[in-house]
Amino acid sequence: MNRQMKKMMAQAQKMQQDMMKAQEELADDRIEGSAGGGIVKVTVTGQSNVVGIKISEEAVDPEDVEMLEDLILVAIHDAVEKSKAAAEKKMGGLGVPGGLGGLM
Repeated sequence: MNRQMKKMMAQAQKMQQDMMKAQEELADDRIEGSAGGGIVKVTVTGQSNVVGIKISEEAVDPEDVEMLEDLILVAIHDAVEKSKAAAEKKMGGLGVPGGLGGLM
């Protein structure tokens, strides 16, 4: 194997290791989204997995369950979008155009 090929293989292995490390870090990251001025908060991992929901007592109105459902959806969307942005930033820093091309 020539010298340039060995160098390319080493670079590919390093990139793979860096990507695996970044994915592990994303799994450990916690990102919070909120709705209704913070009365509903959702926590997701850097991989957009929902790991927690906090609902303030003032959000609970038995006469308006639909509003609470909407607030939860908005908070989830907010958290997931923040998570995607964090993943794009972390993975994009590895020299992969567009992070992982939308795979995250």
